[in-house]
Amino acid sequence: MTSPADPVLVIVPAWNEELNVGATVREIRRAGSEYHVAVVDDGSSDATAKVAREAGAVVLSLPFNCGVGGAMRTGFTYAQRHGYRRAIQVDADGQHNPSDIERVLGGLEYADISIGARFSDVGDYEVRGPRRWAMVFLASVLSRVAHTRLTDVTSGFRAAGPRAIDQYVRYYPAEYLGDTLDSLVAACHAGLTVTQIPVAMRQRVHGRPSQGPIGSTVYLLRSVFALSLAVMRRTRPDRRSIADGSAT
Repeated sequence: MTSPADPVLVIVPAWNEELNVGATVREIRRAGSEYHVAVVDDGSSDATAKVAREAGAVVLSLPFNCGVGGAMRTGFTYAQRHGYRRAIQVDADGQHNPSDIERVLGGLEYADISIGARFSDVGDYEVRGPRRWAMVFLASVLSRVAHTRLTDVTSGFRAAGPRAIDQYVRYYPAEYLGDTLDSLVAACHAGLTVTQIPVAMRQRVHGRPSQGPIGSTVYLLRSVFALSLAVMRRTRPDRRSIADGSAT
């Protein structure tokens, strides 16, 4: 069993975030002394690692860019090896509010995975057009897989309990949207439980994420494709079971 006093590993995946990561790390550390920050420098070409280290984080440097999935699996492996029983992802760009970490962690009292959901009547975060359609569709499908109502399955602001940490070390895909969709499908099929906690998102301080109608349409198509692959991968029969006649 975990207790609120147990240390928590806050995993911050970062790629070329030298302008944001320092402030993010300092804000997380101010939010609670039990929060130990590990920044996974995902092959950055700027001073991300140096800035994060100076702000007080442990820095795990990858030799090249592996994507969020690869960075997070590195973070979960570090958590497992150092005995952390709770870990939470906080993005380096400042959009996840460290004051909400405690609330998201609270979901682990009754579930293995707790998602900080952006579309639960808290805050003014809004997405429109094809990107919003994709998020609604993905949430409806994942809600059936998880056997609970979810509204934001692509949120990276999510916490993991001990069973989820072990699951993520075994399997945490690095492909596009795999870190959110495929990892969640795999966890549910492994018997893990999921809940969501309403949170308010903030605007990125420096830099700008890709947007626009073309980007949103591409997101829609790629996300539906990614989810289809994840579901098929988890539901297709094992070839060895078919070979020995044990499949039903």
